[in-house]
Amino acid sequence: MIRNKTRGFSLLELLTVVAIIFILAALSVPRLMTQVYTIRLRYSANNVSGQLQRARMEAVRKNSFYTLQYTAGSPALVTVADKTGTTVTTIPAAVLGANVTSYYGTGSGAPGESSLVTTLGFTPALSTSGSPGFNSRGLPCVPAGQVCTPIAGQGFVFFLSGPMGSRAVGWSAVAVTPSGRCQVWAYDGNSWVQM
Repeated sequence: MIRNKTRGFSLLELLTVVAIIFILAALSVPRLMTQVYTIRLRYSANNVSGQLQRARMEAVRKNSFYTLQYTAGSPALVTVADKTGTTVTTIPAAVLGANVTSYYGTGSGAPGESSLVTTLGFTPALSTSGSPGFNSRGLPCVPAGQVCTPIAGQGFVFFLSGPMGSRAVGWSAVAVTPSGRCQVWAYDGNSWVQM
Protein backbone atom coordinates (compact mmCIF):
# COMPACT_ATOMS: atom_id res chain seq x y z
CA MET A 1 0.00 0.00 0.00
CA ILE A 2 1.17 3.52 -0.87
CA ARG A 3 0.64 6.27 1.69
CA ASN A 4 -0.72 9.62 0.46
CA LYS A 5 1.06 12.57 1.95
CA THR A 6 -1.35 15.23 3.17
CA ARG A 7 -0.26 18.77 2.52
CA GLY A 8 -0.71 21.46 5.18
CA PHE A 9 1.06 23.95 7.39
CA SER A 10 3.15 23.01 10.32
CA LEU A 11 2.51 24.47 13.76
CA LEU A 12 5.70 26.53 13.50
CA GLU A 13 4.55 28.10 10.20
CA LEU A 14 1.15 28.98 11.65
CA LEU A 15 2.71 30.55 14.75
CA THR A 16 5.07 32.59 12.55
CA VAL A 17 2.15 33.99 10.51
CA VAL A 18 0.15 34.81 13.64
CA ALA A 19 3.18 36.58 15.16
CA ILE A 20 3.63 38.67 12.00
CA ILE A 21 -0.06 39.65 12.07
CA PHE A 22 0.21 40.73 15.72
CA ILE A 23 3.32 42.80 15.00
CA LEU A 24 1.64 44.56 12.06
CA ALA A 25 -1.47 45.21 14.16
CA ALA A 26 0.64 46.64 16.99
CA LEU A 27 2.29 49.03 14.54
CA SER A 28 -0.88 50.14 12.74
CA VAL A 29 -3.42 50.47 15.59
CA PRO A 30 -1.87 53.62 17.15
CA ARG A 31 -1.89 55.36 13.74
CA LEU A 32 -5.45 54.26 13.14
CA MET A 33 -6.56 55.55 16.55
CA THR A 34 -4.86 58.90 15.89
CA GLN A 35 -6.91 59.20 12.70
CA VAL A 36 -10.10 58.29 14.58
CA TYR A 37 -9.39 61.00 17.19
CA THR A 38 -8.61 63.53 14.45
CA ILE A 39 -11.89 62.81 12.70
CA ARG A 40 -13.78 63.03 16.01
CA LEU A 41 -12.28 66.45 16.76
CA ARG A 42 -12.98 67.82 13.28
CA TYR A 43 -16.51 66.43 13.40
CA SER A 44 -17.04 68.27 16.70
CA ALA A 45 -15.75 71.53 15.20
CA ASN A 46 -18.11 71.12 12.25
CA ASN A 47 -20.98 70.47 14.69
CA VAL A 48 -20.24 73.70 16.58
CA SER A 49 -20.03 75.59 13.28
CA GLY A 50 -23.39 74.18 12.21
CA GLN A 51 -24.92 75.07 15.58
CA LEU A 52 -23.66 78.64 15.23
CA GLN A 53 -25.23 78.91 11.78
CA ARG A 54 -28.54 77.54 13.08
CA ALA A 55 -28.51 80.08 15.91
CA ARG A 56 -27.77 82.86 13.44
CA MET A 57 -30.61 81.85 11.11
CA GLU A 58 -33.05 81.51 14.01
CA ALA A 59 -32.09 84.96 15.34
CA VAL A 60 -32.81 86.56 11.97
CA ARG A 61 -35.99 84.54 11.45
CA LYS A 62 -37.43 85.38 14.89
CA ASN A 63 -36.07 88.97 14.95
CA SER A 64 -34.47 88.35 18.33
CA PHE A 65 -31.09 87.27 19.65
CA TYR A 66 -29.92 83.74 20.35
CA THR A 67 -26.89 82.50 22.21
CA LEU A 68 -24.94 79.28 22.47
CA GLN A 69 -24.67 77.33 25.70
CA TYR A 70 -21.94 74.78 26.36
CA THR A 71 -22.77 71.92 28.72
CA ALA A 72 -19.79 69.91 29.92
CA GLY A 73 -20.10 66.17 30.16
CA SER A 74 -19.27 63.06 28.26
CA PRO A 75 -20.27 63.81 25.61
CA ALA A 76 -20.44 67.59 25.91
CA LEU A 77 -23.37 69.41 24.30
CA VAL A 78 -23.78 72.78 22.63
CA THR A 79 -27.34 74.09 22.66
CA VAL A 80 -29.04 77.26 21.44
CA ALA A 81 -30.89 79.49 23.92
CA ASP A 82 -33.21 82.45 23.40
CA LYS A 83 -32.84 85.83 25.12
CA THR A 84 -34.52 84.51 28.29
CA GLY A 85 -31.96 81.71 28.54
CA THR A 86 -34.49 79.01 27.62
CA THR A 87 -33.10 76.23 25.42
CA VAL A 88 -34.57 76.27 21.90
CA THR A 89 -35.90 72.75 21.40
CA THR A 90 -36.49 73.16 17.66
CA ILE A 91 -32.72 73.21 17.15
CA PRO A 92 -31.18 69.91 18.29
CA ALA A 93 -28.10 70.04 20.47
CA ALA A 94 -24.71 69.62 18.81
CA VAL A 95 -22.95 66.65 20.36
CA LEU A 96 -19.20 66.93 20.75
CA GLY A 97 -17.03 63.83 20.54
CA ALA A 98 -16.07 61.93 23.67
CA ASN A 99 -13.52 63.87 25.76
CA VAL A 100 -13.69 66.92 23.44
CA THR A 101 -13.63 70.18 25.39
CA SER A 102 -14.68 73.60 24.12
CA TYR A 103 -13.03 76.88 25.13
CA TYR A 104 -14.63 80.21 24.31
CA GLY A 105 -12.27 83.06 23.51
CA THR A 106 -8.54 83.38 23.72
CA GLY A 107 -6.41 81.97 26.51
CA SER A 108 -7.35 78.37 25.75
CA GLY A 109 -3.76 77.18 25.71
CA ALA A 110 -3.99 76.12 22.07
CA PRO A 111 -0.65 76.03 20.26
CA GLY A 112 -0.21 78.94 17.89
CA GLU A 113 -3.34 80.65 19.24
CA SER A 114 -1.97 84.16 18.66
CA SER A 115 -1.00 83.35 15.06
CA LEU A 116 -4.55 82.10 14.37
CA VAL A 117 -6.04 85.28 15.83
CA THR A 118 -3.65 87.34 13.68
CA THR A 119 -4.65 85.32 10.60
CA LEU A 120 -8.34 85.90 11.29
CA GLY A 121 -7.86 89.65 11.02
CA PHE A 122 -10.28 90.64 13.78
CA THR A 123 -10.25 90.89 17.54
CA PRO A 124 -12.23 88.12 19.24
CA ALA A 125 -14.81 89.52 21.65
CA LEU A 126 -14.96 88.16 25.18
CA SER A 127 -18.22 87.99 27.03
CA THR A 128 -18.23 88.29 30.80
CA SER A 129 -22.02 88.44 31.00
CA GLY A 130 -22.93 85.30 29.08
CA SER A 131 -22.44 83.16 26.03
CA PRO A 132 -21.76 84.64 22.61
CA GLY A 133 -24.71 85.02 20.31
CA PHE A 134 -26.25 86.55 17.22
CA ASN A 135 -28.56 89.56 17.10
CA SER A 136 -31.65 89.95 14.91
CA ARG A 137 -29.48 90.98 11.95
CA GLY A 138 -27.34 87.85 12.20
CA LEU A 139 -24.29 89.66 13.53
CA PRO A 140 -22.24 88.34 16.43
CA CYS A 141 -23.05 90.09 19.67
CA VAL A 142 -22.34 89.95 23.38
CA PRO A 143 -25.54 89.71 25.45
CA ALA A 144 -26.12 92.01 28.41
CA GLY A 145 -29.50 91.31 29.97
CA GLN A 146 -32.24 91.54 27.35
CA VAL A 147 -30.00 93.30 24.80
CA CYS A 148 -27.35 91.82 22.53
CA THR A 149 -25.32 94.59 20.94
CA PRO A 150 -22.74 93.79 18.24
CA ILE A 151 -19.28 95.17 18.80
CA ALA A 152 -17.93 96.66 15.58
CA GLY A 153 -15.08 94.70 14.04
CA GLN A 154 -15.23 91.85 16.54
CA GLY A 155 -16.22 88.22 16.19
CA PHE A 156 -15.79 85.07 18.24
CA VAL A 157 -13.40 82.14 18.45
CA PHE A 158 -14.12 78.72 19.95
CA PHE A 159 -11.22 76.34 20.53
CA LEU A 160 -11.87 72.61 20.81
CA SER A 161 -9.35 70.15 22.17
CA GLY A 162 -9.37 66.41 22.50
CA PRO A 163 -7.06 63.44 22.98
CA MET A 164 -5.06 62.26 19.97
CA GLY A 165 -3.65 59.06 21.39
CA SER A 166 -0.62 58.61 23.58
CA ARG A 167 -0.63 61.80 25.66
CA ALA A 168 -1.04 64.07 22.62
CA VAL A 169 -3.80 66.69 22.41
CA GLY A 170 -5.36 67.81 19.13
CA TRP A 171 -6.89 71.21 18.47
CA SER A 172 -9.56 72.68 16.20
CA ALA A 173 -11.14 76.12 16.17
CA VAL A 174 -14.37 77.68 14.98
CA ALA A 175 -14.22 81.39 14.21
CA VAL A 176 -17.19 83.68 13.69
CA THR A 177 -16.21 86.75 11.65
CA PRO A 178 -17.64 90.21 12.43
CA SER A 179 -20.07 89.68 9.51
CA GLY A 180 -21.34 86.44 11.09
CA ARG A 181 -19.63 83.89 8.83
CA CYS A 182 -18.25 80.70 10.38
CA GLN A 183 -14.82 79.29 9.63
CA VAL A 184 -13.49 75.94 10.83
CA TRP A 185 -9.75 75.60 11.48
CA ALA A 186 -7.55 72.65 12.44
CA TYR A 187 -4.07 72.61 13.94
CA ASP A 188 -1.88 70.21 11.95
CA GLY A 189 1.02 70.20 14.41
CA ASN A 190 2.79 73.17 12.83
CA SER A 191 0.16 75.74 11.88
CA TRP A 192 -3.57 76.40 11.66
CA VAL A 193 -5.24 75.35 8.42
CA GLN A 194 -8.74 76.33 7.36
CA MET A 195 -10.90 73.33 6.57
